[in-house]
Amino acid sequence: MLSRYIARRYLFSRQSRSVVNLISGLSVAAVAVPVAAMVILLSVFNGFETLVRSMYSAFDADLTVTPRRGQHFSAGDLDTAALRRIPGVTALSFTLEQSVLLEHEGRQATATLRGVDDGYGEVFDLSEAVVTGEWRVRLGDLERLVIGQSMAWMLGIRSLADADVTLYAVRRGSFSTLLPMDNYTRRTEPVGGVYVLDLDTERTYVLTSLRLAQALFEQPDRVSSAVIRLTPGADLERTRRSVAAAVGEDFRTQTRDELRASFYRIMTYEKWGIFFIALLVLVIASFSVVGALSMLIVEKRGDMATLRALGADTGLLRSIFRTEGLLICALGGAIGLTLGVVLSLLQQHFGLIEIPAESFLTKSYPVEFRFLDLVAVAAAFTVVSVVLTNVTVRSMIKDTTIRS
Repeated sequence: MLSRYIARRYLFSRQSRSVVNLISGLSVAAVAVPVAAMVILLSVFNGFETLVRSMYSAFDADLTVTPRRGQHFSAGDLDTAALRRIPGVTALSFTLEQSVLLEHEGRQATATLRGVDDGYGEVFDLSEAVVTGEWRVRLGDLERLVIGQSMAWMLGIRSLADADVTLYAVRRGSFSTLLPMDNYTRRTEPVGGVYVLDLDTERTYVLTSLRLAQALFEQPDRVSSAVIRLTPGADLERTRRSVAAAVGEDFRTQTRDELRASFYRIMTYEKWGIFFIALLVLVIASFSVVGALSMLIVEKRGDMATLRALGADTGLLRSIFRTEGLLICALGGAIGLTLGVVLSLLQQHFGLIEIPAESFLTKSYPVEFRFLDLVAVAAAFTVVSVVLTNVTVRSMIKDTTIRS
């Protein structure tokens, strides 16, 4: 109690105003800024991670069933009725994917053509992503294409009124260099809708009917995957295990995160890499506390001599200045954490800082504050504060004792 009382008097007393107090105040500010920056940086990474997940959710289902061997399987190999009865499963659809060459008025581009059945709209709600036309890929016996906005620009499509696209797919079987056009199957279909998502997805995926894809790829009654949508609030892992048990060992059941595991792992590494870089900046900024504490110890040599005369030992003197250093760090850390949380929440809910790019998916920088990030920053800063304060006080009090 005595050490805390004296430390508070040194820091907050109105009668104690000197250069050391000014330096202590600057140390508080020097510590608060990087702490706030760490919270904001982690929140920004969370926001971009959530944005990327939402973009991929338009084409990556909650659960995806694919064959362990080969690329295709017969839709009859799966008991769809049993799958639909599994608790947590709300919709199921079959897809067939393969790379194709697109051509429109002399312009060409490669893409992944995804053929989908009539139940695809129950698995993926694309109504909000489609900005021109509609997302339906079949109207009766008429086949249609749904392409990304970036792909439409690459092909020179400006209007759906005249947007017939020719699809080329490599023919299965022998490949002849004498008659190259015989190596491809070809279909020309109109574009019925244009969707807007991220740039990579828009340039990659083209949607069409499952019937057209099977005819183009010469894969009658074959599919490449079964995509499943779960009921909101369903236990993802439990449902995945149930689906895996229902489809058998010949099929692989993967969640959305497992489909892009390497990508999300890289994002996690980047996030915590930035965290440790910011932590290094924080450690350097914390040396201002070391300087302020060292100057305070030198300034209070008279007080230490008085306390020694009254019976204070080295442990009490170290406790006083250790508490003083921790108070400076705690004050700076509290200000920094509060500032970081407030700025993150303001950006998250009001989008004050906008992105200067009209083609981006969001107008403002995506931010998502998470309490665990706050705990991580506070814990890291606490460790840095305790270590630096203890090292400074032990070395300075020992030297002062010897000189006295």
